Amino acid sequence: MTQQDNWGWRARIGLFIVGNEVVPEAEWGAMAPHGVSIHAARVTAKSPWATWKTDRNSVDLSDDLARGARQFAGMRLAAAVLGHTSSSVMGGKGWDDVTAKALALVIGGDALVTTNGLDTMAALRASQVKRPFLVLPAWYGDSAVKAAVDYYTDHGFTPAGALRMDPGRTWRDLPPGDLYTHFMHVEQEIEPLYAQIRAACPADADGVLICGTGFRCVGILETLEQDLGRPVISANQASLWHCLRRSGVREAVSGYGNLFRL
Repeated sequence: MTQQDNWGWRARIGLFIVGNEVVPEAEWGAMAPHGVSIHAARVTAKSPWATWKTDRNSVDLSDDLARGARQFAGMRLAAAVLGHTSSSVMGGKGWDDVTAKALALVIGGDALVTTNGLDTMAALRASQVKRPFLVLPAWYGDSAVKAAVDYYTDHGFTPAGALRMDPGRTWRDLPPGDLYTHFMHVEQEIEPLYAQIRAACPADADGVLICGTGFRCVGILETLEQDLGRPVISANQASLWHCLRRSGVREAVSGYGNLFRL
C-alpha cells in the first residue's frame, strides 16, 4: 500500500514569496489539487523585486529573485509565479510582462512564468468583473493603497472602492509599516475580515478582489460569494488558478470560490 506523498506528477509550480510570510504556502497547500506540488523560493528584496532599467524596456532582477529562478531552473516546473502583489502594483503598467519574460529566460525549459498582477487581472476578466472592490491588507500604507488602485485603473478596471483592513485594537495604533515586526501577519483572523468586507462592499461593485499574497483570506471566499452574490477573488487563489489552467490542469477545486469552476 502506498500513501499520498504530494508528488507533482500533474504539475510542479514554483512560487516566489516574501521571506518571512507564512500565508502563501499554507493557502496554496490547502487549495492545490491532488498531483500538484508547490515549491517556494523566498525573497527578501524591497518592492518591486525587479527594478526598471533606464529605457523601461527591461528590468534588473533582485539578487534573491535571480537566485530562486536559478534554483527553479533545475526542477522542471510546469509554471512559476512571482507571488508578490506589492511588486506588481509598485512596478506599474508593463512591469509584469517584462519581469515574467526576464524570469523565464533564467528558469528556462517549458515553465510558464507569470506574476500575481497578471494572475489577478486574468481572474477578474474570467469572472467578468469590471468594477472590483479592492480589499488591501492592514500593513499597506497610503502610498501602497493608492498604487493598487492606480494599477488596476491603468489596466482597464474601474475600482468601485478600496478598503484597507482594520487590524483590530491590538495593532490599530501601530503604523502599517510596523505591523510585520509586531507579528500581525502570523496572527491574522479571517472572521473580522469577512465582517468588514461584507459591511463595506459597495452596491455598484460587481466583484471583490482581496489583494496581497500574505493576506490570509481563502477560507472565507466561498462564504463571501454566497452572501454578497458576487465573485470574490484573492491573490493566492488567482495565482494558483492561473498556474493550474496554464499547466493544463482543469480540475474544479471545491470550497474556494467560483473561480476554480471556470
